[in-house]
Parts: sequence; C-alpha cells; structure tokens
Amino acid sequence: MKLTSLAKFLYLSIAAAIVTIILKFYAYHLTGSMGLLSDALESFVNLFAVLFALLMLRISQKPADEDHLFGHSKAEYFSSAAEGALILIAAFSIIRSAIPRIIEPAPLENINVGLLFSLLASVVNLVVGSVLIGIGKNRKSLVLEADGRHLMTDVWTSGGVIVGILLVKFTGWIIIDPIIAILVALNIIYVGYKLISRSASGLMDATIPEADLEKVTLYLDSLKVHEIEYHSLMTRVAGQRKFISMHLLVPGDWSVKQGHDWADIVEETIIGLFDEPVTVSTHIEPVEDPASMEDIGIDRTMLRQNP
Repeated sequence: MKLTSLAKFLYLSIAAAIVTIILKFYAYHLTGSMGLLSDALESFVNLFAVLFALLMLRISQKPADEDHLFGHSKAEYFSSAAEGALILIAAFSIIRSAIPRIIEPAPLENINVGLLFSLLASVVNLVVGSVLIGIGKNRKSLVLEADGRHLMTDVWTSGGVIVGILLVKFTGWIIIDPIIAILVALNIIYVGYKLISRSASGLMDATIPEADLEKVTLYLDSLKVHEIEYHSLMTRVAGQRKFISMHLLVPGDWSVKQGHDWADIVEETIIGLFDEPVTVSTHIEPVEDPASMEDIGIDRTMLRQNP
C-alpha cells in the first residue's frame, strides 16, 4: 500500500484523538472524576503519538538512497517504540494522579452526563483503533498496528473508568474511582511493554514469522527434482519489508547462464509468495565442492588449502 493510502488512516487517528480529547475533558469538567481526567490526559498522548507515527511512516516509505541502500523501513520500529514509551508514561501518570484520591476521596457530580460523553469517546476510539489494527496487520505496517493498539488501550482505560464511576454511583464508595484507574493503568503498562519489546526485536533483525519461513522452505525443498539444493537460508524483517538470502547448490557442470537463470526463477518465485515487499538474494555454488558446505553463516568461512 502506498504512503498516501497508509497516511489517510493516521489522519483518521488524529481526528479521533482531537474528538476524544474534547469529549473526555468535558466529561471530567462535569464530574470532577480523577479517572476521567487521567483518561483525558492519555488522549493527549495519543495525539502526540500519532503525529510521531505519521512522521516515521513518511520516513519509512522513502526509497533507498546512497546512504541507506536497504531503504528506510526500520523507521517504523522507532514509532512503535515511542508509542510504547508514551503508553507507559500515560499509565504511570494515571497511577500518580489516582493515589491522592485514594488518600482523600472526593465526591463525583453529574455522573450520568459525564458517563455519556466518556462512552462516546470510547466508541470513537474503538472504531478507529479496530480499523487501524486490521489495516496494519493486513498490510504488515507496524506503525498503523501500533497506533491502533494504542487507541485500544485508551478504550480499556475508558472502560475501566466508566465501570469505576458506575460502581461509585450505585454503592457510594467514591474510593473505587481511583482504584479502578490504577488497575487499568497496570494493564496499559503490559501493552506498552509488548510494543517496546516488539520494536526491539525488529531493530535486532528478527527472523520472519515461522509461517512465512515454512512457505519459503517448502518451495526450496521442491527444487531437488531440478538438482538444486540450498543452505545458509537467512531472513530478517525491517518494517513492512522482508529480506531473504540463501546459497543455491547446483551441479558444477552447469553453465554460468544456467545457474543465473535458475537463481532468477527462485528469487521471483519467493517474492511472489508474499503480498508485502520482499528482497531476495541468492548465491550460486557447485554442489560437488566440499568448500561450499563451509560457507553457511553470516560470517563467510574460507577454507585454507595447502598449495
């Protein structure tokens, strides 16, 4: 999917953040609920996060250049990590704001109207968050998926706050409001940790998912009928793009052109197995040469032979 198509979903997220900020702050103004105030503050984090995500998306879609020959797709991981960090900041802010209300509980006002505005904000985030997660998974965009999950944590926050306020209304225990806010914050911390962990894995050149690797190996195994074997299969993921490299072992009496033609076929076939961008690199070696079997890792091993 092109940048303009991906960006329009982030613009949708920006609009959702602005709408929910207005709704939540008005709900806090009506009720005086610390939970609703914390919920509103988190929406500010959402707005900042999606603006940063849009910037990183633009960078990640830039074509390869002289200084970045493998492209800029890893920029998406910075966005995801930043959103995870912002989620953690929002969660600890909620806890910090809720603790004083546990010590000195305060009554809530205009509960019914305040809950209505909070509920409307939650519906907005739920719809937009679901759209972003779905598009992000479908198009393998970590930026969109991370932003969608950020919005879904906002929905959890709002849901917990709403439940807490309802309990306050029906039981009169006003201390429930800050306690619920803290419990929801703990869940948000877990979500933020997962986002940061996923980004770190990507920056460390994690391999492609197991299901994708299986597709590649099944095809490569099928090449044995053409007298072609393989080894040194290495993969990594960088944002939306996958990188796959391998050594193809072919009969030593093949011509250079014959080996090159088969390498082209293998590369094009593997690229066709995926919907997202894939870069495939092959290296031809003679299957009869024992030295070929030593050349199987990221650091090339050269056999020293006596003259």
